[in-house]
Amino acid sequence: MAAKTVNAPQDQAGLPSEADQAERFGKARSAQATAVLEDYVELIDDLLKSEGEARPTDIARRLGVSHATAIKSIARLKREGFATSKLYRGVFLTPEGAALAAKVRARHRLVVDLLVAIGVPQHCAELDAEGIEHHVSDVALAAFARFLERSGAGGRRSKPE
Repeated sequence: MAAKTVNAPQDQAGLPSEADQAERFGKARSAQATAVLEDYVELIDDLLKSEGEARPTDIARRLGVSHATAIKSIARLKREGFATSKLYRGVFLTPEGAALAAKVRARHRLVVDLLVAIGVPQHCAELDAEGIEHHVSDVALAAFARFLERSGAGGRRSKPE
């Protein structure tokens, strides 16, 4: 009797093993859960740098969500230690929130640079990177950076639109 292979790449029907498929879907769900937080910290950081303040109303408008949704997400950022707020003064990032914003921005730029390097138009690369940046692993990001360096595109950074 043949032993069953655990975590085999695919079964007879062409499906990945249950464990592999569960891992893939789990990674996607985890990325979706953190994507919202990452978008908020990045936007708050941008608003603080460009406008000097990040008001919930401005955050809601720029993310295309309701004011109530923005308030709920900001409360989550505060609970998780990424933001603080002051009455009548808006939202501010904690050092942890600022570090996350910098990490997310760097990841976004790397994904955009890769997409542009393979021929995706700048505007499309910016739009697509908004989704990709939350789902790509650190291993893939390192490979993107190596590819850009080898291709000579690593020195020219794309310009945000």
